[in-house]
Amino acid sequence: MGRGRTAPRASAAAALTAALLAGTVTGLAPAAAAAPALRFVDITGDGGTVLKANVLTPAGAADRRYPLIVLPTSWGLPQVEYLAQARKLADSGYVVVGYNVRGFWQSGGHIEVAGPPDTADASKVIDWALAHTPADPEHIGMAGVSYGAGISLLTAAHDKRVRAVAALSGWADLIDSIYSGRTQHLQAAAVLDGAATLTGRESTELRAIFKNLYTSDLSKEQEMIDWGRKRSASTYVDQLNRNGAAVMLANAWGDTVFPANQYADFYQKLTVPKRLELRPGDHATPELTGLFGLPNDVWTDTARWFDHYLGGADNGVDREQPVRLKSRGTGEYEGYPDWKSVGATRREIALAGTDTLHANVDSGADGGVVFLSSILDQVAHLPPVAAVPLLPRRWAAVWQSERYGAAQRVRGTARLHTTLTPTAESGTLIAYLYDVGPLGIGKLVTHAPLTWHGRTPGEAFGVDLDLFSTAYDVPAGHRLAVVVDTVDPLYTEHNPSGAQLTFSSPPDDPSYVSVPVREQ
Repeated sequence: MGRGRTAPRASAAAALTAALLAGTVTGLAPAAAAAPALRFVDITGDGGTVLKANVLTPAGAADRRYPLIVLPTSWGLPQVEYLAQARKLADSGYVVVGYNVRGFWQSGGHIEVAGPPDTADASKVIDWALAHTPADPEHIGMAGVSYGAGISLLTAAHDKRVRAVAALSGWADLIDSIYSGRTQHLQAAAVLDGAATLTGRESTELRAIFKNLYTSDLSKEQEMIDWGRKRSASTYVDQLNRNGAAVMLANAWGDTVFPANQYADFYQKLTVPKRLELRPGDHATPELTGLFGLPNDVWTDTARWFDHYLGGADNGVDREQPVRLKSRGTGEYEGYPDWKSVGATRREIALAGTDTLHANVDSGADGGVVFLSSILDQVAHLPPVAAVPLLPRRWAAVWQSERYGAAQRVRGTARLHTTLTPTAESGTLIAYLYDVGPLGIGKLVTHAPLTWHGRTPGEAFGVDLDLFSTAYDVPAGHRLAVVVDTVDPLYTEHNPSGAQLTFSSPPDDPSYVSVPVREQ
């Protein structure tokens, strides 16, 4: 990277490092008298790449072995990211190794996006810990937020020594995350690209992937899909099941980088001991306060997961309902025996009649702004809004349910089914589900994009689209509204100028949105 970036990167590193260290000291000062031993070390990763790491061992560690937890850093964050939680884990009797993944900050190499060099690095870190710390080779776990979560899952699929994983705000299917509905998640990709440029060194391959995302080069689509599959734990789910590591997955309903759907789908394929937790928020925001040593449900449950599956504690985590959800409205936790039980009851909103909308103009319905909108929903219960009666019908198709006499507790994945006739061979639509109050103001419940190519203009085809999973409480007296338009700032659109989309509901194949609800 050029010399002109050195000063901004250094100042950013210093500020973030100071903040994280301050959080560690503040949150853990009472334990200072018997603090675990902390070392900063260099670990040789795959191909000789130097990985910057820190190691915490339990206070007074001597002639015994301790369970090991390895923590790969998040995308763009420095190696001190996990120090507060690492200190707590070490206080509880774990050897903890946190390391900066290759390509970021002071670690060597280039960003490989959880490619084979990254999983090989994680195994090298385990090798180093077994050789240089009192780590127990029979009790090894991995955890991480975001990028660290993806690497942890992939490593557990490739390294049989990993016996437990906590994957927080991560991905199991990379393509179904940043390219769901075959639509480029433009704002999310730009944030990742910007963070990588500021704090790391992108590989030539990664630079090409970002270029393909931005330019929508269809000739490169299969290449991009193959690249993503190689970096997705869902590709190796059979290996992960054979290896037997206990897997805890946690994510946010409004994650604009790794949507909750792909975690829920992956969870259903796991046959190992498993747990799925979904909460309000955006990417990595549910775990954030825990990085500063503050009380945090995600990190508390992570510690309990390791205490049982690595430490052998009979803390009941294996007997609790394995699917644990927190509603965006009430903030209360709900337990389910499996994902299929979430929203097992479904209610349909008929998409009757025929509607034609014109493309290329944002109707005013949209998914908000990456990070900001879901954080506002998490903190202040303020999701993106739209005045549904005022949405211009030239650019938006709108259907509404009846007014509900009782509250509707939406839980799980709403599904849209319709018949679409486009005037062009390519196009994009975005479907939204709104909670509409008496004044017509709609609060966004969920949405999802869909893109198609190679269709015959004027020829109808069926559309089936899963909206992003959520947990939202619609008050009594409100309606649900389904809105479809063609432009959303979160995504790249593929509608040629002047294109039109016609939605119909044939008698033999009626159109609808199926909404999953929890019975009262």
